[in-house]
Amino acid sequence: MIEPIPAGMGAVVGRRLRDWLPAVGVFLLGIGLWQGLTTALNVQTFLLPKPSDIATAFWDNRTELWHAGLYTLKEAAGGFAIGAGLGIIAALVLARFRRVGAALMPFAIAANAVPIIAFAPITNNWFGLLNPISKMSIAAVLCFFPTMVNTLRGLTSVHPSSIELMRSYAGGELAMFRRVRIPSSLPFMFTGLKVAAVLSMIGAIVGEYFGGPTNALGVSILNDSQLFNFPRAWAGILLASAFGIGFYGCVALAEHFTTGWHPSARAFNAE
Repeated sequence: MIEPIPAGMGAVVGRRLRDWLPAVGVFLLGIGLWQGLTTALNVQTFLLPKPSDIATAFWDNRTELWHAGLYTLKEAAGGFAIGAGLGIIAALVLARFRRVGAALMPFAIAANAVPIIAFAPITNNWFGLLNPISKMSIAAVLCFFPTMVNTLRGLTSVHPSSIELMRSYAGGELAMFRRVRIPSSLPFMFTGLKVAAVLSMIGAIVGEYFGGPTNALGVSILNDSQLFNFPRAWAGILLASAFGIGFYGCVALAEHFTTGWHPSARAFNAE
């Protein structure tokens, strides 16, 4: 016997569906306009293929595109893990040693201002053109800064009363981080992780544009464009976008289960 959904949970599900309906409507309207305008205006395929042509190209080449997308997703996930992990560690160190953080932060900002795409040929030379680590390194650099900045902001934005309470119980710095700073920083950290999840896919694709194995999605998109197979190239681009959105969704789901206790999450669910 199937148990009915509790009234409270049903209300939450219904509210989530209502929140998504406008976005779904805009998406379907955009696809319809895209198809209609490219047909009515006779837009050439090399400028903008029709959605129907892109869908056909994806279906006809679904096996190759899917395997290429999974290969690139693994590179993006590896870069995300490396960059986000180092970003969190750096934020913990900078939050613990404030003077060191004040001295290093300008250099971190300056390093983030360097166009990451310029490093792609260099990392290919360091690690090898066909080595996935060269693409992971690009993705890691892109993921490091947003994760580090947001986590550091969360670690240093704790309410003073919480700090004073811990000190009144003679709590040390380790206990302060474990019980106050780290839990309070989780919403900030996940904000950075969600940004990094999307950037990791971009970094992997950009790294592959400068060379990589033929079964990589970025290489496939580049080759299809050079061969004027634009519907298939667009199919690869949309697949990369779908993987990036899915990666973002996984991080958002982890945030939901990790920070459900936080007042901001409770306030959002109560709306």
